[in-house]
Amino acid sequence: MKAIAQEKYGEMALADVAQPVCGPGTVLVRVHAASINARDWHLMRGDPYLARLTMMGARRPRTKVRGTDFAGTVESVGEGVERFQPGDEVFGDLGDAHGAFASYVCAPAETIEFKPAGIGFAEAAALPLAGSTALMGLRDVGRVRPGSRVLINGASGGVGTYAVQIGKALNAHVTAVCSTRNVGLVRSLGADEVVDYQEQDFSRTPSSSVPSFDVVFDLVGNRSLRDLRRVLAPGGTLVLSGGGTFGGRPSLVGPMRLILAAQVAARFSRLRMVVLAVPPSRALLAGLRELVEAGRLTSVIDRTYPLDRVPEAIAYMEAEHVRAKVVITV
Repeated sequence: MKAIAQEKYGEMALADVAQPVCGPGTVLVRVHAASINARDWHLMRGDPYLARLTMMGARRPRTKVRGTDFAGTVESVGEGVERFQPGDEVFGDLGDAHGAFASYVCAPAETIEFKPAGIGFAEAAALPLAGSTALMGLRDVGRVRPGSRVLINGASGGVGTYAVQIGKALNAHVTAVCSTRNVGLVRSLGADEVVDYQEQDFSRTPSSSVPSFDVVFDLVGNRSLRDLRRVLAPGGTLVLSGGGTFGGRPSLVGPMRLILAAQVAARFSRLRMVVLAVPPSRALLAGLRELVEAGRLTSVIDRTYPLDRVPEAIAYMEAEHVRAKVVITV
């Protein structure tokens, strides 16, 4: 089958690889679309370098085929799988297994869900990781309720565009932070207030008028812990997730600095801070499907690329300020 294979860090290319063979409890899916996440860039580059020694492979990648989010049609099911059958349209997240930039994937049945009715494979493939992160961050960790005041820093990104919509679906008051060119997009997704960070610093207004948010959802890692705490209401929750940039390129430097500072502060104060780790979850995918089918959630796609242009798509993520999601059609 065709797949995007990686033999060394920094390079990917279309190649012929063996089709995966599924065992008990797994499902073989013919991939129609996949989507790119920030972690695909980091893994392709082997960034951060220390992770090569612990997870990725010291000299060369242990995993040859990248990509985690996909949508497609069930080709066959392994022993013990009763929920799905050939022909079902599904979407899912391969997590640490990877392999979505390919013609076929073999996924555990517990990490896939029926594709939401009424949308295409591209829109479904955009959902898994970014949508699950937004849903878990706001509903489960942030405990957003009707009337909650929510700040989303990085509202025009993959997670952010879903987070704005999910916040409104939970009947929260959503303040979204984004750049000038994305103000219209974020407002169209339902944000109650939009802060253009190129014109206004959400944390630097006069102290008497600094708003207090019940949940601050930081998806960028470009602000100090002091800035974020300054706008957090007493008893509120700071939720940290996502990539960021350093020196104009995608980097984990900013987010890691923020996470370390928050972890230290949490030990010596009453700060409620959660660093999101979102494992593949059918329950989260089912929640996303329900929101899509209820008309409360939609995927925003920046660009689409065919499978053989995955390297170009990842380079676009590296060089540009991408809005929402980049999708691969297979």
